[in-house]
Amino acid sequence: MKEMKDSAPVREAAAADPDTALVVDGVTKIYRLYDKPADRLKEALGLSKKKLHRELYALNDVSFTVRRGETVGIIGTNGSGKSTILKIITGVLNPTRGSVRVNGRISALLELGAGFNMEYSGLENIYLNGTMMGFTREEVDARLNDILDFADIGDFVHQPCKTYSSGMFVRLAFAVAINIDPEILIVDEALSVGDVFFQAKCYRKFEEFKKQGRTILFVSHDLSSIAKYCDRVVLLNKGVKRAEGGAHEMVDLYKQLLVNLDSADEEKAEGEEPAAEGEKAQEKEAGSAAFSENEAAAGDPLTGQLERNPNTLEYGEKQAEFVKVRILDANGLETGSIEKGTEFTISATVRFNAPIDDPIVAYSFKNLQGTEITGTNTWYEENPPGHQDAGNEVTVTFRQRMTLQGGEYLLSMGCTGYHDGAFRVFHRLYDLINITVISTKNTVGFYDMESEVEVVQS
Repeated sequence: MKEMKDSAPVREAAAADPDTALVVDGVTKIYRLYDKPADRLKEALGLSKKKLHRELYALNDVSFTVRRGETVGIIGTNGSGKSTILKIITGVLNPTRGSVRVNGRISALLELGAGFNMEYSGLENIYLNGTMMGFTREEVDARLNDILDFADIGDFVHQPCKTYSSGMFVRLAFAVAINIDPEILIVDEALSVGDVFFQAKCYRKFEEFKKQGRTILFVSHDLSSIAKYCDRVVLLNKGVKRAEGGAHEMVDLYKQLLVNLDSADEEKAEGEEPAAEGEKAQEKEAGSAAFSENEAAAGDPLTGQLERNPNTLEYGEKQAEFVKVRILDANGLETGSIEKGTEFTISATVRFNAPIDDPIVAYSFKNLQGTEITGTNTWYEENPPGHQDAGNEVTVTFRQRMTLQGGEYLLSMGCTGYHDGAFRVFHRLYDLINITVISTKNTVGFYDMESEVEVVQS
């Protein structure tokens, strides 16, 4: 892959407005893709009269501004350009077109440990990285104890980094990056390093930065963290900025985007020039209408717009079988992300291939470790579908409030019952769909007891 270069300005040292920390102005990043390495050489040497490459727009005319003291999130599906824009902001990559203006010292938690020499000891790497960041030895000395306390790797700091476990290495790298007093902190999925106790320490440091009024640019697939920490969110899709606004509003649009394929974005991703100013204004005015049902693709016949787990365990005698499973949020939108504390619906359509008396339709949630967390069925709920003849289709809906903790879960479906005098498994689909629970407030364990707390001063 080869990047296209342009003579446009790349990065300017400071933003004109002292209250502005960062300005991204019309940034476009284009890569040239070749089918064969020889094609790249031929084109570079001018040996071919025709174009041998195709252009990939990693970013297309992306603009946004970050004010001092703001925590701004960037979200989007895989391949939307989130990491690319961060690398351009930090100077790791140059844009093809557009510019970035930065006002303040940046610390970026992108590729932890980049620049570390594995032959050097941890202590030597601390000073090496401090020098690379522009600090004198005396300034690193002043921060050394904070770095060592945060990393908490003991005497291993005097050993070569090549002897470290992966956990020790990222702890040290994170500690170096987080303790240089940055004015602008850029985080790309870096708060999930190390064990659970170190992760808690990372989040406490993150919250401390936020309380100090530092500027934070935050990229994460953890929508709970985005909703909890971010003042404002930028939504990217296939290299194009789709929308910008409040955290909850953008998370809702992102959930819709996950189950709708936007043909306009696909065209831009293939290299179409950005829309004219008038078209941009119309698009902005349309707002969330861009996510209309008309843009929805057919999706999987069974799971609709939600991605079906390719490793789903499916079995059963098929006297009855699931033909459609849908997850709907409180607004009736098909989604794989549910906000904790809101109503949601599991809708399952079953087709009967034989006459069945009182089939049992069930669902259950597992965590990613395979532990079954909760579930129910039509027998428990005392609402059986009744007798069904061959050829019938019945849709069973389970409506409930989401009280699971924020995180990732797997939904399983089952249809069982009696046939020819014996209990049969008609159709089971284990780990069919991934469900993300978005939460800004978690408690201990798997689910929330929804306690009401009262404190009385005596």
